[in-house]
This record gives sequence, C-alpha cells and structure tokens, in this order.
Amino acid sequence: MSNVATLQSLIGGRWLGAEASVPLHSALNNALIYHTHAEKIDFDEAVTYARKTGVPALMALDFQKRALALKALALYLMERKEELYKVSALTGATRSDSWVDIEGGIGTLFAYASMGSRELPSSNVLHEGPALALGKNGGFAGTHILVPRGGLAVHINAFNFPIWGLLEKFAPSFLAAMPCIGKPATATSYLTEAVVRMIHDAGILPEGSLQLVIGSTGDLLDRLSGFDAVTFTGSADTAAILRVNKNLVANSVPFTAEADSLNCAILGPDVSPDDEEFDLFVKEVVREMTGKSGQKCTAIRRIIVPQNRIEAVGERLRARLAKIVVGDPSVEGVRMGALASMAQQRDVGERVALLAKGNEVLFGSQDGFAPVGEGVADGAFFSPTLLLCRNGMSNDAVHDIEAFGPVSTMMAYTDLDEALALAARGKGSLVSTLCTRDPMIAARAVPVIAASHGRVLVLDREAAVDSTGHGSPLPQLKHGGPGRAGGGEELGGIRAVRHFLQRAALQGSPTMLAAVTGEYVRGAAVKESELHPFRKYFEDLEMGDSLLTHRRTVSEADIVAFGGISGDFFYMHFDEIAARESQFGKRIAHGYFVLSAAAGLFVSPAPGPVLANYGLDNLRFITPVAIGDTIRARLTCKRKVDRNRTDEQGVGQGVVAWDVQVTNQNDELVASYDILTLVMKRSLRLVQT
Repeated sequence: MSNVATLQSLIGGRWLGAEASVPLHSALNNALIYHTHAEKIDFDEAVTYARKTGVPALMALDFQKRALALKALALYLMERKEELYKVSALTGATRSDSWVDIEGGIGTLFAYASMGSRELPSSNVLHEGPALALGKNGGFAGTHILVPRGGLAVHINAFNFPIWGLLEKFAPSFLAAMPCIGKPATATSYLTEAVVRMIHDAGILPEGSLQLVIGSTGDLLDRLSGFDAVTFTGSADTAAILRVNKNLVANSVPFTAEADSLNCAILGPDVSPDDEEFDLFVKEVVREMTGKSGQKCTAIRRIIVPQNRIEAVGERLRARLAKIVVGDPSVEGVRMGALASMAQQRDVGERVALLAKGNEVLFGSQDGFAPVGEGVADGAFFSPTLLLCRNGMSNDAVHDIEAFGPVSTMMAYTDLDEALALAARGKGSLVSTLCTRDPMIAARAVPVIAASHGRVLVLDREAAVDSTGHGSPLPQLKHGGPGRAGGGEELGGIRAVRHFLQRAALQGSPTMLAAVTGEYVRGAAVKESELHPFRKYFEDLEMGDSLLTHRRTVSEADIVAFGGISGDFFYMHFDEIAARESQFGKRIAHGYFVLSAAAGLFVSPAPGPVLANYGLDNLRFITPVAIGDTIRARLTCKRKVDRNRTDEQGVGQGVVAWDVQVTNQNDELVASYDILTLVMKRSLRLVQT
C-alpha cells in the first residue's frame, strides 16, 4: 500500500494531496496503481487564483505571443511523449490508441499555435469586420470586435481521452486569455495528472494558466460568473444535470456539452460487395469498433446497410472481427486492449444484454474470446460484439442505448429515405459516415444527415487515400453535434477561440473604430509623409500610414499588350461591336490589368524592408475602366501582425496588410482589395515568451 502513489491536484500554483482516498486500478490486470487524494480542495482559492493571477498574466501577452507559448509547450511535450506512453498503457490502451490521445493532443496544440500565428492579431482585440457605414456622410460607422472575457474556463473531461480531452479544450481557451481549471474523469485521471505535471515543470505557460482537479468539483460551478465558461465531455445524463446548475443558469455562464451519441455509418444502396467501397466500409466499422476498445464518443454504434447486403456485410464483419487479437498491448500481435476499468466492463456488459433482447448476436464472447497476456483474467477486457437488428424502425433500444465499448448494431433499410430516417433516430449525433460511389446520392443524403449530425464523412476510394477516418475529430473542423450529442461545438479552428471571447458591436467615427481595432477603417484619418510606406521597417510602420499615388491614363495599347502577355482575349477587351452591345457599352480594361497597373503606381522598386508579396484578400472590381480613363491608387497600412520569428538569415519579420483603393478620374472606386507583405524588422531580437 505504501508504494502506491497518491495523485495530487494543482491548485493555486501548488500541488495538493498526500492522504490516499479512492483506489484506482490498472485496466490490464486490476492491480492497484494509484489513489486519489482525500484532502478537500478550496475552490475559492482556485477561482481567485485564476482571476487574480491567471487572467492578468495571460492578458500581459497578446494573441500572437500566446500562440508562441502553445508551440513551445507542444515541442516540450513531444520530446517527453514516451513517458506519457508508459502511463497510458495502464489504461488498457494500445500504442495506436495512445497515439491518438497523446500525440493527437500535442498535435492539437501545434495546430492552434499555427492557426493563432496566421489568423490572430498582435493585440488582444480581434476585429470581426468589415466595418459598415452607418451614415450618409461617412462620419459614423459600425463593426464587431472580440475581446477576452476576463474570466476563467472550467473543462470537465471524460475518461477515454485523458490527454487529448484536456489539451483540445485548453488550446483555444488559452489563446483567448482564459486561465483553465481541468477536471479529468477519475478512472484515468492519473494520465491527465502526468501531463499536467509536465506542463507545470516546463515553466512555459504564464502563472495561473492551468489548474488541475483530481476528484470531485465540489462547489466549483457555484463560484463561477457570467464572464467564465464551462465545457463538458461525457454522458448525456451528466450533461443534463450540469446544464441546469442554478448558478450557471442564474449568471448565464456559457456551457458547452459534447455528449455520447449513437453515431452511424450508412452503406449506400449503390455499393456492391465487389466494389472497393464495400471493403472500405467494413474496415471503417471494425476500426471504430475496436480502436480505443470502442471507448470513443465518435465510435460507430449503428451500421445501416441495404436489406440485400445484410448477409454480405455481416459475413465480412465477422471475418475481420475474428482476426482481432485482444489482450495486454505489450504482447506482440495484440490489436485491442482493455476497457478503462472494471466498472466500465460491467456497464458495457449490462447494456449489451439490453441491446441483445429481440436482436441477434452475430459476433461476441462466444466466438473464441480469449485475451492474451499475463494477469489478463482480472483485467477489464470485453469482446468485440456485433448485433443485428432486423427492423430498426420498430426497435427503440438500438437508437437509445449506447454500450460504450467495442459494440455496434447492424440494421437494414429498404431504400435511401429509410436509411436517412434510421440515422435521424439517434436524436442527434457527433458524426456519421456515408459510403457511396455516387455523387448524386451524396448530394441528396448529406443535407438530410447533416441536420442531425455534427460531422459527415463521405467515404469512397478517392477520399480513402488521405481520409483520417470516421472517428477522428480534427482541430480545423467542428467537433460536436445537436440534440443528444450535447448541442455544443469544440475545435473548428479559430471558431473555438471565438467561443471563449466576448463579442461586442462597436459604433463611432471611422477614426475611432480604427484606433480601437488597431486596423485601418476606410474613412479614418490617414498619415501621409514624404517617405514611401514601403521604405519603412516593420517597427516604424503605423496603422494609417498612407500613400496617394500619381495618375495613369489607360490606353488601348495597354489593353492589347496585357492581352498578349496574359493570353486573355475576352471579347469585352477586344471586340468593339460586342462590347458596344454589352451592358457597359464600350470596351473595358482587364480587371487584372487594373490590379497590375495599381501595383506599378504604388510599389517602391528599390531594395528595402518589404521582402515579398504574401497574398491578396477581398479583391473586388467595382467600376469598369474604359480606354481613356485615368486611375490612381491609395495604399494604406491596414494592420500589422508580428510573427515573432526570424528567417534563415536571422532577420526578424512581420506581416503587414495594406488597404488598396483604386479610383478613376471621377473619384469612383474601380477596384478594392488588401495585399499582404512580409516586412523586415530593424531589430533581430525575438520576443521571449
């Protein structure tokens, strides 16, 4: 007993816990491996520490610097991942299962670090434009801004992904300057504690960024305010209880739930047993049944197949499942490990018994189930189990009961409409897969499926080359679903960061809007000087620095020359008669000639701080330019993003967005766009995080 470690909570910047409480056992052999701690957590201390220490420390950084910290943390954890793999093995996970949890979690940090550096500003105000004119005279405008809420985020996670579950929630809330309190499920909390210890030891994050709760949340939720946020992953029943917490309701605390759901996979009516898609479907189902021993909120629980394919699909699924070796993942050849705990094993067994009533068991423990490895007889192993429901439209259990393990139920449909109706019987799910060769079937089915599913994978041989699979939420795409699945959204790129920010409408003069957003708004005051803006280093450029160029008259020779160079001989540029009969009544210049001519007007050609053109956004051609029209351009520094990095030569650089307005002799806007440039810094010093 004395050799069994007691897990600790990280509260107020210190580790708490010495007295043993709840015993935790290895999923592989039921050996006692840890205890939770008995000491009561002072949640007033935790909340106060987050507000008084965490919030100011995070706000001292901007979006870009927080993104840099995420990248540094990801690199630190990746170097130490093998330590986490050793602990993860105690949960019953195979190496590939642990890869999803450990490196998938670290990869999410990398993804948000990258997205933050590309898409977020070097400030704590995110302009959600464009600005809109609200008056006739140009003196009054409006826009939207997103700012940090000044509160904390409580992240409550399930037992199945102790690391990914924490990090995929932490990354966007950290970028949004919200200190986090993470509460893992007790059964596998030892793995979460291991990664939080690493994070704490690294010393990379600002003080107060992350706290850890081992055990009960006590009165934590009762201490939150409307400026805080709660995210939850777990059972739909627990989500329903937490959602109506009196304090959360009274203070309108944002609550996001990602709950268990009865996800489905549909085999299209066009797919025959001879098609490659047929085997892809079978492989996907088996992978989702056995990966993480079926303990995934995205796992396929309902297999919806055409009536005339039931026997063929069942036969191939049985053949594949029979090849799955279950046991201790350290034994060579084992492809599926244990459930997370003996309690989980009992729960899955009870639910399978309920599902089996009135249905057939096509594959289960009776088919030679014999886990391999030392001591596995006492482990939390469960046989892959495939059931068959002959009439899914009249059987409620298969759409209501989830066995959270390697269990799935196959059901038949007579036509596509019935397949879609069966999919919807899940009352809201996280993900579905449609396997078809026919784009028209996909076009018809996907909008219907999407109404009750948070994500839809269309699987065919073309997608299979790169597909990450049915059960893999990606940082760039939304994770969540309607109805039973919780109604919440996680991940989805910068959308998740926006969830933790406060959106406000902003009204005022363009000059005031520009000052607040840190981004030039058309109509705002500009700053003109004799020094061309392209001659200024990144540090010297200021928002609003502007250049009004000289004029250029467009000639027929310009149009002919541009057509010859580009190969664009569209009739509006060259056919006098056809152009005269068009809505414009005359020949006009190529839009891209106008773009090129404008660049010729505002570019400073000599070597200087501007290193390269980085891109072009929001291009619009507004008024046609005819032969004889005279154009000019206004170039204005719109925003700056400090990349906090150097190139291979050690030269610091940032990204500058320039607002470009091209007008004609009547001061009419003919083209409008943003160009992005890489601009050299004077200083080679990187900002330290």
